[in-house]
Amino acid sequence: MPRKLLILSLCLMMFSIGKVEADMRPDPRTPLPYHVSLLSWEEANKLLPNKSTFTVLDIETGKSFLVQRRAGSQHADVQPVTKKDTNIMKDVYGGEWSWKRRAIIVLSGETWIAASMHGMPHGAGALPNDFPGHFCIHFLGSTTHASHKMDVSHHLMMLKAAHLLDHHFSVSSIEDTAQAWFVAMKNHDRVILTHIMADQDVEKLVTMWEPFQFSRLDTIDLEVEGDLQGRVRISGLFQDNKPFSYYFDVIRFSPGEPYTIVFPFEELTKK
Repeated sequence: MPRKLLILSLCLMMFSIGKVEADMRPDPRTPLPYHVSLLSWEEANKLLPNKSTFTVLDIETGKSFLVQRRAGSQHADVQPVTKKDTNIMKDVYGGEWSWKRRAIIVLSGETWIAASMHGMPHGAGALPNDFPGHFCIHFLGSTTHASHKMDVSHHLMMLKAAHLLDHHFSVSSIEDTAQAWFVAMKNHDRVILTHIMADQDVEKLVTMWEPFQFSRLDTIDLEVEGDLQGRVRISGLFQDNKPFSYYFDVIRFSPGEPYTIVFPFEELTKK
Protein backbone atom coordinates (compact mmCIF):
# COMPACT_ATOMS: atom_id res chain seq x y z
CA MET A 1 0.00 0.00 0.00
CA PRO A 2 1.43 3.44 -0.88
CA ARG A 3 2.79 5.44 2.02
CA LYS A 4 0.40 8.38 1.60
CA LEU A 5 -2.56 6.00 1.62
CA LEU A 6 -1.31 4.37 4.84
CA ILE A 7 -1.00 7.77 6.52
CA LEU A 8 -4.51 8.61 5.39
CA SER A 9 -5.80 5.32 6.83
CA LEU A 10 -4.32 6.17 10.22
CA CYS A 11 -5.93 9.60 10.21
CA LEU A 12 -9.30 8.09 9.26
CA MET A 13 -8.91 5.52 12.02
CA MET A 14 -8.51 8.31 14.57
CA PHE A 15 -11.81 9.83 13.46
CA SER A 16 -13.68 6.53 13.57
CA ILE A 17 -12.59 4.80 16.78
CA GLY A 18 -15.32 4.59 19.38
CA LYS A 19 -15.91 7.84 21.27
CA VAL A 20 -13.09 10.15 20.17
CA GLU A 21 -12.12 13.17 22.26
CA ALA A 22 -12.03 16.65 20.71
CA ASP A 23 -8.23 16.57 20.43
CA MET A 24 -8.44 13.30 18.44
CA ARG A 25 -6.60 11.00 20.83
CA PRO A 26 -7.00 7.41 19.60
CA ASP A 27 -8.31 4.58 21.77
CA PRO A 28 -5.16 3.23 23.48
CA ARG A 29 -6.51 -0.35 23.36
CA THR A 30 -7.24 -0.42 19.61
CA PRO A 31 -4.62 -2.14 17.39
CA LEU A 32 -3.14 -0.09 14.57
CA PRO A 33 -4.27 -1.19 11.07
CA TYR A 34 -0.77 -1.95 9.75
CA HIS A 35 2.46 -3.61 10.88
CA VAL A 36 4.88 -1.47 12.88
CA SER A 37 8.35 -2.90 13.53
CA LEU A 38 10.21 -2.40 16.79
CA LEU A 39 13.69 -2.33 15.26
CA SER A 40 16.85 -2.15 17.32
CA TRP A 41 19.07 0.92 17.08
CA GLU A 42 21.65 -1.17 15.19
CA GLU A 43 19.05 -2.05 12.53
CA ALA A 44 17.61 1.47 12.36
CA ASN A 45 21.11 2.96 12.12
CA LYS A 46 21.77 0.92 8.96
CA LEU A 47 18.34 1.60 7.46
CA LEU A 48 18.54 5.36 8.10
CA PRO A 49 22.14 6.45 7.38
CA ASN A 50 23.36 10.03 7.69
CA LYS A 51 21.82 12.40 5.13
CA SER A 52 18.89 10.03 4.56
CA THR A 53 15.41 11.59 4.46
CA PHE A 54 12.34 9.94 5.97
CA THR A 55 8.88 10.70 7.30
CA VAL A 56 7.95 11.13 10.98
CA LEU A 57 4.32 10.33 11.82
CA ASP A 58 2.97 11.46 15.21
CA ILE A 59 0.54 8.75 16.26
CA GLU A 60 -1.75 10.92 18.40
CA THR A 61 -2.34 13.78 15.97
CA GLY A 62 -1.86 11.86 12.71
CA LYS A 63 0.36 14.70 11.44
CA SER A 64 3.51 13.88 9.50
CA PHE A 65 6.59 15.75 8.32
CA LEU A 66 9.89 15.07 6.59
CA VAL A 67 13.24 15.02 8.40
CA GLN A 68 16.84 14.43 7.41
CA ARG A 69 19.30 12.60 9.64
CA ARG A 70 22.39 14.71 10.16
CA ALA A 71 24.35 12.91 12.91
CA GLY A 72 24.04 10.72 16.00
CA SER A 73 25.96 7.64 17.14
CA GLN A 74 23.49 6.14 19.65
CA HIS A 75 20.30 7.75 18.34
CA ALA A 76 19.39 9.81 15.29
CA ASP A 77 20.02 13.57 15.33
CA VAL A 78 17.61 14.94 12.73
CA GLN A 79 16.25 18.21 11.34
CA PRO A 80 12.97 19.05 9.59
CA VAL A 81 13.69 19.31 5.87
CA THR A 82 11.78 22.52 5.08
CA LYS A 83 10.12 25.43 6.84
CA LYS A 84 6.78 23.73 6.22
CA ASP A 85 8.02 20.61 8.02
CA THR A 86 9.21 22.75 10.94
CA ASN A 87 5.78 24.36 11.21
CA ILE A 88 4.03 20.99 11.20
CA MET A 89 6.33 19.67 13.92
CA LYS A 90 5.78 22.76 16.07
CA ASP A 91 2.03 22.34 15.62
CA VAL A 92 2.32 18.76 16.88
CA TYR A 93 3.76 20.25 20.10
CA GLY A 94 0.96 22.76 20.45
CA GLY A 95 2.97 25.70 19.12
CA GLU A 96 5.79 25.53 21.69
CA TRP A 97 9.04 23.60 21.53
CA SER A 98 9.27 21.03 24.32
CA TRP A 99 11.45 18.25 25.73
CA LYS A 100 8.32 16.11 26.13
CA ARG A 101 8.60 12.71 24.49
CA ARG A 102 6.07 11.64 21.87
CA ALA A 103 5.36 8.26 20.32
CA ILE A 104 6.05 8.32 16.58
CA ILE A 105 6.33 6.03 13.60
CA VAL A 106 9.27 6.47 11.24
CA LEU A 107 8.42 5.68 7.62
CA SER A 108 11.27 4.58 5.40
CA GLY A 109 10.09 3.09 2.12
CA GLU A 110 7.59 0.39 3.07
CA THR A 111 9.11 -0.05 6.55
CA TRP A 112 7.28 1.43 9.53
CA ILE A 113 9.38 1.71 12.70
CA ALA A 114 8.22 2.44 16.25
CA ALA A 115 10.26 5.29 17.70
CA SER A 116 10.18 8.28 20.06
CA MET A 117 11.10 11.94 19.68
CA HIS A 118 11.35 15.07 21.75
CA GLY A 119 10.53 18.52 20.39
CA MET A 120 13.34 20.80 21.55
CA PRO A 121 15.78 22.33 19.05
CA HIS A 122 19.34 22.18 20.37
CA GLY A 123 22.88 22.07 19.07
CA ALA A 124 23.80 22.71 15.47
CA GLY A 125 21.57 22.81 12.41
CA ALA A 126 22.45 23.19 8.74
CA LEU A 127 19.22 23.23 6.75
CA PRO A 128 17.29 26.40 5.72
CA ASN A 129 14.21 25.36 7.70
CA ASP A 130 13.72 27.94 10.50
CA PHE A 131 14.58 25.18 12.99
CA PRO A 132 17.36 26.41 15.32
CA GLY A 133 19.36 23.20 15.67
CA HIS A 134 18.35 19.54 15.60
CA PHE A 135 16.21 17.17 17.66
CA CYS A 136 16.59 13.52 18.63
CA ILE A 137 14.78 10.35 17.59
CA HIS A 138 15.32 7.22 19.69
CA PHE A 139 14.88 3.61 18.66
CA LEU A 140 14.97 0.38 20.68
CA GLY A 141 18.27 0.31 22.55
CA SER A 142 19.17 3.96 21.88
CA THR A 143 20.95 5.89 24.61
CA THR A 144 21.37 9.58 25.39
CA HIS A 145 24.54 11.60 24.75
CA ALA A 146 24.94 12.64 28.37
CA SER A 147 24.16 9.48 30.35
CA HIS A 148 24.95 6.81 27.74
CA LYS A 149 21.91 5.02 29.16
CA MET A 150 18.48 4.20 27.79
CA ASP A 151 15.93 6.94 28.39
CA VAL A 152 12.87 5.35 30.06
CA SER A 153 10.51 8.00 28.67
CA HIS A 154 11.65 7.33 25.09
CA HIS A 155 11.41 3.57 25.66
CA LEU A 156 7.80 3.73 26.83
CA MET A 157 6.87 5.93 23.87
CA MET A 158 8.37 3.35 21.48
CA LEU A 159 6.28 0.62 23.10
CA LYS A 160 3.23 2.86 22.76
CA ALA A 161 3.96 3.37 19.04
CA ALA A 162 4.37 -0.40 18.58
CA HIS A 163 1.16 -1.07 20.57
CA LEU A 164 3.11 -3.16 23.11
CA LEU A 165 2.20 -1.37 26.35
CA ASP A 166 -0.19 -4.14 27.42
CA HIS A 167 2.56 -6.74 27.20
CA HIS A 168 5.11 -4.45 28.86
CA PHE A 169 2.92 -3.75 31.89
CA SER A 170 1.90 -7.40 32.19
CA VAL A 171 5.48 -8.22 33.19
CA SER A 172 6.45 -4.93 34.91
CA SER A 173 7.53 -4.79 38.54
CA ILE A 174 6.07 -2.41 41.12
CA GLU A 175 9.07 -0.10 40.63
CA ASP A 176 8.72 -0.17 36.83
CA THR A 177 5.03 0.68 37.12
CA ALA A 178 5.74 3.58 39.50
CA GLN A 179 8.40 4.94 37.15
CA ALA A 180 5.96 4.68 34.22
CA TRP A 181 3.47 6.80 36.20
CA PHE A 182 6.09 9.52 36.59
CA VAL A 183 6.94 9.37 32.87
CA ALA A 184 3.28 9.61 31.91
CA MET A 185 2.63 12.55 34.22
CA LYS A 186 5.74 14.43 33.08
CA ASN A 187 4.79 13.97 29.43
CA HIS A 188 1.03 14.41 29.98
CA ASP A 189 0.49 11.02 28.34
CA ARG A 190 -3.05 9.83 28.88
CA VAL A 191 -2.54 6.55 27.00
CA ILE A 192 0.13 5.28 29.39
CA LEU A 193 -1.87 6.48 32.40
CA THR A 194 -4.91 4.60 31.11
CA HIS A 195 -2.89 1.38 31.10
CA ILE A 196 -1.70 1.69 34.71
CA MET A 197 -4.57 3.47 36.48
CA ALA A 198 -7.48 1.19 35.52
CA ASP A 199 -10.83 2.92 35.97
CA GLN A 200 -9.56 6.08 37.66
CA ASP A 201 -10.26 9.50 36.15
CA VAL A 202 -7.10 10.05 34.09
CA GLU A 203 -8.33 13.31 32.57
CA LYS A 204 -9.01 14.72 36.03
CA LEU A 205 -5.54 13.70 37.17
CA VAL A 206 -3.80 15.36 34.19
CA THR A 207 -5.87 18.51 34.62
CA MET A 208 -5.02 18.72 38.33
CA TRP A 209 -1.39 18.13 37.41
CA GLU A 210 -1.05 21.15 35.10
CA PRO A 211 0.33 23.59 37.75
CA PHE A 212 2.97 21.11 38.90
CA GLN A 213 5.66 20.63 36.25
CA PHE A 214 7.95 17.72 37.12
CA SER A 215 11.65 18.13 36.34
CA ARG A 216 13.26 14.90 37.46
CA LEU A 217 12.68 11.75 39.47
CA ASP A 218 15.35 11.08 42.10
CA THR A 219 14.17 8.10 44.15
CA ILE A 220 11.50 5.40 44.23
CA ASP A 221 11.19 3.92 47.72
CA LEU A 222 9.23 0.67 47.99
CA GLU A 223 7.38 -0.51 51.03
CA VAL A 224 6.50 -3.88 49.53
CA GLU A 225 3.75 -5.73 51.38
CA GLY A 226 3.81 -8.87 49.26
CA ASP A 227 3.51 -10.06 45.67
CA LEU A 228 0.12 -8.39 45.17
CA GLN A 229 0.44 -4.98 46.79
CA GLY A 230 3.02 -2.33 47.60
CA ARG A 231 3.27 1.19 48.94
CA VAL A 232 5.48 3.52 46.87
CA ARG A 233 7.08 6.86 47.65
CA ILE A 234 8.52 8.84 44.75
CA SER A 235 10.54 12.01 45.19
CA GLY A 236 12.37 14.49 43.00
CA LEU A 237 12.23 18.08 41.81
CA PHE A 238 9.69 20.31 40.10
CA GLN A 239 10.91 22.56 37.31
CA ASP A 240 11.18 25.44 39.80
CA ASN A 241 13.67 23.25 41.75
CA LYS A 242 11.27 22.74 44.66
CA PRO A 243 11.20 19.14 45.94
CA PHE A 244 8.18 16.86 45.68
CA SER A 245 7.30 13.64 47.46
CA TYR A 246 4.19 11.54 46.72
CA TYR A 247 2.85 8.27 48.10
CA PHE A 248 0.53 5.86 46.30
CA ASP A 249 -0.47 2.20 46.34
CA VAL A 250 0.36 -0.29 43.61
CA ILE A 251 -1.83 -3.38 43.57
CA ARG A 252 -2.84 -6.40 41.52
CA PHE A 253 -5.41 -9.09 42.19
CA SER A 254 -3.40 -12.16 41.16
CA PRO A 255 0.29 -12.90 40.43
CA GLY A 256 -0.29 -13.06 36.67
CA GLU A 257 -2.01 -9.68 36.34
CA PRO A 258 -0.40 -6.26 35.75
CA TYR A 259 -0.07 -3.80 38.62
CA THR A 260 -2.48 -0.88 38.94
CA ILE A 261 -1.64 2.43 40.59
CA VAL A 262 -4.19 3.78 43.06
CA PHE A 263 -3.39 7.46 43.42
CA PRO A 264 -4.94 9.71 46.09
CA PHE A 265 -5.95 12.75 44.03
CA GLU A 266 -5.52 15.09 46.98
CA GLU A 267 -1.77 14.43 46.83
CA LEU A 268 -1.46 16.64 43.74
CA THR A 269 -2.55 19.67 45.77
CA LYS A 270 0.61 19.36 47.83
CA LYS A 271 3.70 21.17 46.55
